[in-house]
Amino acid sequence: MRKSKQAKLDKKLRPWLKYYDGYDANLKYPDYSMVDMIIESAGKWPNNIAYVYYGSKVTYAEFVEKINTVARALKSYGVKENDKVTICMPNTPEGIIMVYAVNMVGAICNMVHPLSGEKELEYFINACDSKYILVIDQVFEKIYRIKDSTNLKKIIVARASEEMGIALAGIYWLMNGRHIKIPKNDDSVVMWEEFVKSAKGYHGEYHEHRRAYDPAIILYSGGTTGNPKGILLSNLNFNALGIMATTVIAQAEPGAKVLSILPLFHGFGLGVCVHTPFCKGMCCILIPSFSYKKFGDIIRKNQPNFIAGVPTLYEALLQSNVGANELSSVKAAICGGDALTTSLRDRVNEFLKEHGSTAKIRVGYGLTEGTAANCLSLENAFDDNIIGIPFPDTFLKIVVPGTYEQSPNGVDGEICISGPLVMMGYLNDDVETIHTLRYHDDGKLWLHTGDMGYMTDDGMFYFSQRIKRIIISSGYNIYPTYLESIINSHYAVLTSTVIGVPHPYKGQVAKAFIVLKSGYKASKSIEKEIKELLSKNVAIYSLPAEYEFRDKLPQTLVGKVAFRELEKEEKEKRKTEKKDAKK
Repeated sequence: MRKSKQAKLDKKLRPWLKYYDGYDANLKYPDYSMVDMIIESAGKWPNNIAYVYYGSKVTYAEFVEKINTVARALKSYGVKENDKVTICMPNTPEGIIMVYAVNMVGAICNMVHPLSGEKELEYFINACDSKYILVIDQVFEKIYRIKDSTNLKKIIVARASEEMGIALAGIYWLMNGRHIKIPKNDDSVVMWEEFVKSAKGYHGEYHEHRRAYDPAIILYSGGTTGNPKGILLSNLNFNALGIMATTVIAQAEPGAKVLSILPLFHGFGLGVCVHTPFCKGMCCILIPSFSYKKFGDIIRKNQPNFIAGVPTLYEALLQSNVGANELSSVKAAICGGDALTTSLRDRVNEFLKEHGSTAKIRVGYGLTEGTAANCLSLENAFDDNIIGIPFPDTFLKIVVPGTYEQSPNGVDGEICISGPLVMMGYLNDDVETIHTLRYHDDGKLWLHTGDMGYMTDDGMFYFSQRIKRIIISSGYNIYPTYLESIINSHYAVLTSTVIGVPHPYKGQVAKAFIVLKSGYKASKSIEKEIKELLSKNVAIYSLPAEYEFRDKLPQTLVGKVAFRELEKEEKEKRKTEKKDAKK
């Protein structure tokens, strides 16, 4: 009787369970750390290849040994439990190894974008009081310039060529490495090789046995207000994602090869393209710098079984020079990070088929606050705007915005998420945490996403639009209010508004509308000063692609800038330009 009642309750709360094909709705999660999950994988599949980097292959047994060595090195340099270690790296072996070594010593990884502006980097480092940083050599000079504005004690510098092999490393040195100046007499700076050697001198304990709910990773996002916020994620968050994702994707088998292009500092990159494969003995093909012109060569050389990426990655696939049967190795294609248009979806599916793949693109939905992935469309579900069904142990519901009241099926409302993937909270921001994580009458803690969508009668979820102001460009989040605050700090600016405008490859790019103070006139010199101000403070990908000076901006009835009006204007303007171009 109890089982029957529970089944009825499950059906009411989770109508999507009928789509679960051969796997459990309720899974078990270990009470240990991310690195312990890797060690478990190495115990099961020691000879499987963990990662490939420019042809260099490392087995799981070798991977764990490298992690142990770097963990000892961290201890030799004084890193303690709960210290914050900043990782400012693309997808290189050093970055990956450091993530798990930091986790092994019980410290917390502070993941930051290497292309961030100096002021952003300074903020990210100081927000968590990080005293140690691993940085790619190409970004070292930027970190060195802000060192005295932080509490950094040690800057560990890794060259992108560390594991490239002699020939490629030589080319890198000629093209890039020889131009990077590293001070030789500064004790706060240490090269990766020297850092790793220090492990030999450490003979104490270094493997802290952390628990599931201990903090592990800090990633950065805009929250619901659009200003940069540290998102604190636990060991459980990442381990649960790995177990859930490899449960619902049948092709996720030990030994399968995943194209790991999305970067470490991106939730989708670290969670889906790196940690999830490692949980199941799969192989990560590490790509530190992506060029769509070389996409065909990457696929030919590596023969991946999985492609996971944002819509622009699939646009690049369509433009690649892959041959007739050169996608036959691809068994699964996952798209997330931004909305997938109907046109792109259909073109990708046709392209995969034409080039020998049996895969059809599946759409995922998630946000950094939910460890990047929370639900996934079924293999043969191709409705417009579909985001599919929740992962096991993950609850989704749609509520009337501003309330806890559930919206009727088929009616738009705010998407809310509950379960093991929900973040611990925002770093040093209790107000925003309380605003975003809320207990409902059902006793569950719900993440209010700021996204609009709806659920059908049979439990399928669809995405509609965003409540919060956000621009997504090539899968990266750009926060208009943050850009506006920087532009408005310029001495000549009265006010500004930033919106997203369509871009043929990136999906959207930022455009800034600027009103100058009385006595100032729009000029190339003022525009140049504003651009320089932004470039010092934000990542390159966040910079507006267009600037327009106006005498005034449209306003709402309550006196706020009517940015939706500007969006409509730009949409109409581009429609007209397109028509004129065809004439």
